[in-house]
Amino acid sequence: MKLLAERPPDATTRPHDLRSPPLATDLGLLFLRLSFGLIMAGHGAQKLFGIFGGQGLTATGKGFDALGYHPGEFYAGLAGVSEFLGGLGLAAGLLTPLAAAAVIGVMINAMVLAAPKGLWTQSGGMEYPLCIAVVALSIAAIGPGRFALDRPFRWRDGGMACAGFALGVGGIGALIVLAI
Repeated sequence: MKLLAERPPDATTRPHDLRSPPLATDLGLLFLRLSFGLIMAGHGAQKLFGIFGGQGLTATGKGFDALGYHPGEFYAGLAGVSEFLGGLGLAAGLLTPLAAAAVIGVMINAMVLAAPKGLWTQSGGMEYPLCIAVVALSIAAIGPGRFALDRPFRWRDGGMACAGFALGVGGIGALIVLAI
């Protein structure tokens, strides 16, 4: 029995159609990147600029101080920049593994803070940052798709190396922040 990929092309099928993802896959990735990336950028903008109902850097810094991140304003700025630029990078599909790493690093810190409260969000648990980190990692693994600024680069198709880079750099960044 021949596999589908071994099927010779006929009049209605071009050879590259058997290797290229369907348009729906690329559109799905675009919608995921845009919604997820812009929401993450919005979270960063709340911290940095006080827009979208955010408190701004000074007030967010006081909150970070209360969580044990000293100096709070520095760490609030670091989290805000990571969310803002990481979110914009994911939305645009630009430097996708690095953008995913920025988001993953912030979410690892959030998971560490929330872990003592369990999994579920209603008890203050780590469900939400875990899901965000998994989405960012998944986008790095799958690749940003056809409708991305990364299209000319070799990491456009994702893969284990891109996912490993995103998780490794995000994890190292989170460990540095947690160790300081």
